[in-house]
Amino acid sequence: MTYSVGQEFLSELVGTAMLLLLGGGVVATAILTKSKGLGGGWLLINFGWGLAVFAGVSVSYASGAHLNPAVTVGLLASGGFTQGIGVALLYIVAQLLGAMIGALLVWLAFKKHFDEEENAGTILGVFSTGPEIRSYAWNLITEIIGTFVLVFVVIAFGHAGDAATKSPAGLAALGALPVALLVVGIGASLGGPTGYAINPARDLGPRIMHAILPIRHKGSSDWGYAWVPVIGPLLGGLIAGLLSRVLLP
Repeated sequence: MTYSVGQEFLSELVGTAMLLLLGGGVVATAILTKSKGLGGGWLLINFGWGLAVFAGVSVSYASGAHLNPAVTVGLLASGGFTQGIGVALLYIVAQLLGAMIGALLVWLAFKKHFDEEENAGTILGVFSTGPEIRSYAWNLITEIIGTFVLVFVVIAFGHAGDAATKSPAGLAALGALPVALLVVGIGASLGGPTGYAINPARDLGPRIMHAILPIRHKGSSDWGYAWVPVIGPLLGGLIAGLLSRVLLP
C-alpha cells in the first residue's frame, strides 16, 4: 500500500510519541520518588526502552518507522531512503514533535510523583540523558559509536532475506523485534557513559518539555550538554549510512 506524505508524517509523530511515552515512563518508574518501581535498576530501564521501541515501530508502519533523525540521516546516506531531503526533514520534524508529546504524556502520568520529587537531577533524568563523567569530546564519541551500531545494524536488517544475500530470510519478517533487542543490547553494552540517547529527537524533544513544563524543583535543563546527544547521533548515523555502502554489499 502507498501512503501519502501526510500519513507518513503522522506515522512518525505517533510512533515517536509512543516511543517516548513508554521509554520515558520506564525511567520515571525506576527513579521517581514513591514510584512502585523505584530502584528497578539499569536492566529494567534497558528492557523498557527496548519494548518502547517495539511499540513505536509497530504503530509507525506507514513511514517505515524511523523514529529517529539519526536513522533518517543514515538511510539517506546509504541510499535506502529515496524520497529526498525534503521528506526526510518532514520526518525529523515529526519525530521531534512526537518526542515532545511523549514527554508531556509521561509528565501527566507521573504528575503527583514529579510533585513529590525534590532532586532536580532525577527529574531531568526522566526527560533527557546526561553523562556520568562529563567530558564533551568523549561523551560525543560514545554517542557516535552507539548510534553507529544502531543505524548500521538496522540497515543490515533491511537486507535480511534479500535474494542477493545469504542473511536469514526470517529476520526482516520479525519486524520490530530485532530492533527492540538491538536497543536493549546497546543500552546494556554501551549505555553506561552517557545514558545512550542514540536519537536526537529522543533527547532534545523531552529536554524542551522539561524546560517549559511547570515542574516543581526541576532546576536546569542542562543546555550546555544538550548538543552532544544531538550531534553525536547524527554523526553516528551518517557514518553508518556511508560505510554501509561498502561494508554491507
